[in-house]
Amino acid sequence: MRIAVIGAGAIGCLVAGYLKERDQEVTLVGHSSAVKAIKESGISISGVRGNFLVNIGISDTLNYIPDLVILATKTQDINSVLQDNSHLMQNSLLLTVQNGMQADNLVARYLSTQKIISSIVMFGATSLAPGKVVHNFEGSWVLGNFFNHKISESLLSVSLILDKAFPTVISEDIKGAKYLKVFVNANNCLPAIIGKSMQEVFSDLSISQISIAIWKEAFRIIDKVGIDLVSLPGFPVGNITKLTSLPVELAAQFFSQQMSTLSKEPLYGSILQSIMRGNLSEIDYINGEFVRLAEENSMPAPINKVLVDMVHEVEKSGRFFSKEDLIQKTKDFI
Repeated sequence: MRIAVIGAGAIGCLVAGYLKERDQEVTLVGHSSAVKAIKESGISISGVRGNFLVNIGISDTLNYIPDLVILATKTQDINSVLQDNSHLMQNSLLLTVQNGMQADNLVARYLSTQKIISSIVMFGATSLAPGKVVHNFEGSWVLGNFFNHKISESLLSVSLILDKAFPTVISEDIKGAKYLKVFVNANNCLPAIIGKSMQEVFSDLSISQISIAIWKEAFRIIDKVGIDLVSLPGFPVGNITKLTSLPVELAAQFFSQQMSTLSKEPLYGSILQSIMRGNLSEIDYINGEFVRLAEENSMPAPINKVLVDMVHEVEKSGRFFSKEDLIQKTKDFI
């Protein structure tokens, strides 16, 4: 397959780099700063698989008809990317990798649903600078059909290609799995609010208690709405149900231990990485998804609403909150 990876951030560069290393025909599409850096120096990957330097073609627009498009932009950038490039994708397969639940619906405005493959990234990466990426931890790449439960030939063929870079898993209910991934990502807002790494943030038990409160509120919402969560590789649904059934203090201790040892390198999460680059984050598609579900079903979602508003304040002001501010604003919901 001729593969175009659109989005030269952490995941886009990591995926493109590893596929290129495994002799796949891959090109990147990115912003001008990434184009300049990668044309001059290639993609530099460090982390759990060692250090790599990958030379790869990159441009600021898609200029050919690919067989497969890996859409590695943030959800909020999908419309602009497809407005500019969808005329070259009508006969291509397109793989979404975004967090949250809305990416596939947004893509379906431009392409046939039969051409869209949904995916969940379970590996972690951090963008240090344009073209420089740390691969923080390993994980599977979960693929499925967002619009029905069929396992098509195109889904199987794409899984075989991507398996060259990361172990692929096919899910028959990727919607339920994606909702569980929203839970996994929901605590990324806390490092983004304080402006510190996950390891620093979640080593504090008071902040880990906020994480448990986020999950408890979100679990009440999706349970009331009737959404069935589906386990992910390495992250069964039981991880949520067990922790949310424990007293907050005890659950926070388990959560803190897990998160503090997730990666040897500093982990910042996708929301903070966007803010550090001066971009809007995907908070409305993560914690905001729980707020949206609650509002549509006349339910309260106070802690997730407060955290969404705090992230937006950081985006607008460029100033992070203190740990004490965060604890004060959420103390009534724990």
